[in-house]
Amino acid sequence: MKLLGMSLLTLAVVLAFPRSSPAQNKTARGTVSAVAGDSITVNVGGTEMKFMVDPKTMVTAAGAGTKARAAAAAGQAGPKLSELLKPGEAVLVTYAEMGSMNHASQIQVVPSAGAGGGSVSADKPAAPATRNTDGVVKSVSASSLTITASGKDVTFAIDQSTRVVGTGASTKTQAAGGRIAFTDLVATGNRVSVSHTEAGGTMKATEVRVTAAK
Repeated sequence: MKLLGMSLLTLAVVLAFPRSSPAQNKTARGTVSAVAGDSITVNVGGTEMKFMVDPKTMVTAAGAGTKARAAAAAGQAGPKLSELLKPGEAVLVTYAEMGSMNHASQIQVVPSAGAGGGSVSADKPAAPATRNTDGVVKSVSASSLTITASGKDVTFAIDQSTRVVGTGASTKTQAAGGRIAFTDLVATGNRVSVSHTEAGGTMKATEVRVTAAK
């Protein structure tokens, strides 16, 4: 049986959804329990979940192409949601939470709802990108490091997970019993290469490599 994907161009009611900021995508697998003009309700592992749809929602179902052609022949923009999905069908819904609503971006008919009648999963957020900045240490404390790089001062947050690599760093750490202050390993005037990530406007140093002492 051939499955075709298409966007819903004709719905009984079209709602306006806020799209001001990207939301994390999730997927829900279960069995369709109800289909309305602007929504679909899916039983996911015993829990009823309602998903709103709009003209951008992509539906992949058997016979979608044939129904699209029939709608076009009848002068309609496209088939209605109830013509593509039926109660009792197993589906995989890709959606995002928008306030109190779940907005479906894609609905795909699948062979089964899966173990336990369905489940919900979330996409793992991408790990922050790591960058490197080289410069000379201007100031250092237990919680921050400021270096001068290309004529500009750049400040990084420091914590216990920040690693320090450099000549003698391992020896000093061992001599201190395995724990040593960041300020005992990095000093003003040192030339360093800082590996860092950025989140919420704050740059966090993950590794500080001392390339030349002052």
